[in-house]
Amino acid sequence: MTKTLNIAMVSDFFYPNVGGVENHIYQLAQCLLANGHKVIIITHSYENRIGLHFITGMLRVYYLPLLVFYNQCVLPTIIGTLPMIRTILLSEKIDIVHGHSSFSTLAHETMFHAKTLGIFTVFTDHSLFGFADASSILTNKILELSLADVNHAICVSHTSKENTVLRANLQPQNVFVIPNAIDPNEFSPVELSNGDGRLRIIVMSRLVYRKGMDLLAGIMPEICQHYSDVDFIIGGDGPKRLLLEETKEIYQLHDRIQFLGAVPHNSVGGIPEVLPTDLIHLADPSVHSLLTNLHKVIENIRKGNVTSKPEIHKKVSRLYTWPKVASRTEAVYHSVMKQRRPTLKGRIQKVLSCGPVIGKLFIIFIFLDHLVCRILDIIQPVKSKHSEDITTKVHCETHFAVKSGKR
Repeated sequence: MTKTLNIAMVSDFFYPNVGGVENHIYQLAQCLLANGHKVIIITHSYENRIGLHFITGMLRVYYLPLLVFYNQCVLPTIIGTLPMIRTILLSEKIDIVHGHSSFSTLAHETMFHAKTLGIFTVFTDHSLFGFADASSILTNKILELSLADVNHAICVSHTSKENTVLRANLQPQNVFVIPNAIDPNEFSPVELSNGDGRLRIIVMSRLVYRKGMDLLAGIMPEICQHYSDVDFIIGGDGPKRLLLEETKEIYQLHDRIQFLGAVPHNSVGGIPEVLPTDLIHLADPSVHSLLTNLHKVIENIRKGNVTSKPEIHKKVSRLYTWPKVASRTEAVYHSVMKQRRPTLKGRIQKVLSCGPVIGKLFIIFIFLDHLVCRILDIIQPVKSKHSEDITTKVHCETHFAVKSGKR
């Protein structure tokens, strides 16, 4: 019989915030719960959501009272989150801490503390990064330090795996590819018998630079000018929405571009590997290449040289489902549980490989984390308790209200 595990999913990105990472964590957690595992979510507070909340399937979510610094990520403190994280991980008897997103400060800090506590760690990278600009260089070095002693990493596509292995200097055999999934029941094809004859280009994405929103701003006026019967519908939100709104105003496209705002069940990355080749046209990241491919697609639709919606739905709905993702993730977890638990000596050896200067500097933080943890063991011992006692413990030690809530 397969052993059930206690798993903590950690990220700055979770509901009520909406996006691909948020949906991934939620869906994966629900499937793992259905398979008999115990799963908790750790994230930062959102508006009036502070403390311990219960959402669908009695999934426990800890909304921690941490200062949000930039782009929904908490202020980096390294040691500052240890008291809260230690209390939760030990009280909940966590076996594996699963961090999500390279951007998430909370994920990296929680994995850092988990290693101090001798808890296994897994990390899922959801995004692609560059290598040349200053921001990417800094982010990649931080990622390398954070993942130097992670037990296993997961990427959502083979392209993402190659990117993460290079950025974080990981051994390829320790990085697994598990694609994202969809819930086919949430999407049903509709054939409109009396449509208005207009073509609609749908964009579903977090509206940020790395998702190509500057390119979108460049192609919308061209397409709308060339085709009088083509409109754009944009779902998602983010800092680049202002640029898209300005494009709409400048070119007087009020009746051609519609913004839906944040939309649940957003599509996710790794597209070249997710869709069959007959259902996708790939373009280079340039306005010219995107326009060329959009012209081809529009002409194919007008000529009827496309697969019907029911056929597309039937083909795609069998490819990627959340139960399959959960099953493959479980295999990674059980592989991790067979490894030796993190030790101080082992962490130091792995971190030193990140560089003679930055490695030694990071070792200071490792020693400090161990020291503070030992002090807390003496002055604030934590014993595993029943769920109602855990709630009280977290409330007393972190001084935030415990409320019940719904998704």
